[in-house]
Amino acid sequence: MGMAYLLLFLFLFMPCLCRSDDRLTSAKPLLPGDVLISDGGVFALGFFSLKNSMLSSYVGIWYNNIPERTYVWIANRNNPLTTNLPGKLVFTNSSDLVLLDSTGHALWTTTNNITTRNDGAAAILLNSGNLVVRLPNGTDIWESFHYPTDTIVPNVSFSLSSTDIARRLVAWKGPNDPSSSDFSMGGDSDFQIVVWNRTKPYWRRPALGGNVISGSFQSNTTFVMYQSTVDTGNGYYMKMTVDGSPNVRLTLDYTGMVSFRWWNSATSSWTVFNQFPSPFCDQYAFCGPFAYCDDTESVPTCKCLDGFEPDNLNLSRGCRRQEELKCGGEGSFLTLPDMKTPDQFLHIRNKSFNQCAEYCSHNCSCTAYAYANLENVYAAVDRSRCLVWTGVLIDTKKFSNGFGENLYLRYPSTSGMELMERWKGNGIGGLISCG
Repeated sequence: MGMAYLLLFLFLFMPCLCRSDDRLTSAKPLLPGDVLISDGGVFALGFFSLKNSMLSSYVGIWYNNIPERTYVWIANRNNPLTTNLPGKLVFTNSSDLVLLDSTGHALWTTTNNITTRNDGAAAILLNSGNLVVRLPNGTDIWESFHYPTDTIVPNVSFSLSSTDIARRLVAWKGPNDPSSSDFSMGGDSDFQIVVWNRTKPYWRRPALGGNVISGSFQSNTTFVMYQSTVDTGNGYYMKMTVDGSPNVRLTLDYTGMVSFRWWNSATSSWTVFNQFPSPFCDQYAFCGPFAYCDDTESVPTCKCLDGFEPDNLNLSRGCRRQEELKCGGEGSFLTLPDMKTPDQFLHIRNKSFNQCAEYCSHNCSCTAYAYANLENVYAAVDRSRCLVWTGVLIDTKKFSNGFGENLYLRYPSTSGMELMERWKGNGIGGLISCG
């Protein structure tokens, strides 16, 4: 009898042996205390609460092999379970995931186009951190990567389409509040990556250039990270890949800051290796019209483009031309290297470099142009990128790391010769004449 009581005591009070499969089926819902673990053990999925809001619980994905709990995706960020009564995540016969509260009310659900029962379908947590709904034939009909929270992990194809609002990153509202904040990040109609504060641009990465790798970072001892842009024919996507396979992530936080981090096992902490916008003049249109942020200075500074001067001697209002352009007369284009191309451009498709320059030179309202050859980019249709500007030049900068490109700025012929001599003396750029 004593042994029986001992066994009962151990059963009631020993730690819960939680289920740690990598999948859900219609016969196996996920309950509080259950954890799905990806096949390689990298990611886990389950219920959780945050320190300052223990009465609110969520279903999310986090790194399984990192001691500091770090969430990469949350299903019900804006609709948490708010009672002490448990909920459950179920996989329905119609191959949908549904989060139910204790009364059976649905707090979150996936949707798909499947209209028939699919015995053998399952929701599977992959080692990439992606939660997929997979049919028996191997087809994925839903995936969490298509509905991100505030984080991108390696090998995610992040859509740059302006119509994919649901695929934007949306920052947490605060350090312990995962609900949606005012800051979001995604693609605009010109395939630029933009951080918005509500509906206003807060930071912008310029339009697609001529390199497959649009950004890279190399650690001396650990890894190399590549950021590429790919045209699939159905739109452009950004993808982050890593050689060396550490835990790397991109996050958008509640201050509007985008950060790249890698897990430093030596210090047991996340180390930031790149952030933007910078604290100086990198925010959208910070320097005003016809001005740029000079990142080559020890402290980045706003300056007027060549041929321009501060508007009413007040650089905070941007800059104005020292000499107005005259339509019909001869003009020149000054080559400004290593520049971030301005916003608010017109994309002229299927043009060569000479055709792009000619288009701008024959248009009296054209103030600048830029060109990129996309032969090295995974572009499915247009292999060129001709951008022209017909109004103000806004939100540009001069890079110090070689990531910029040539911006061809239009000048009146009288001031053009003076600028050419000055730029030749500096060993920078050149002047292209047009008539």
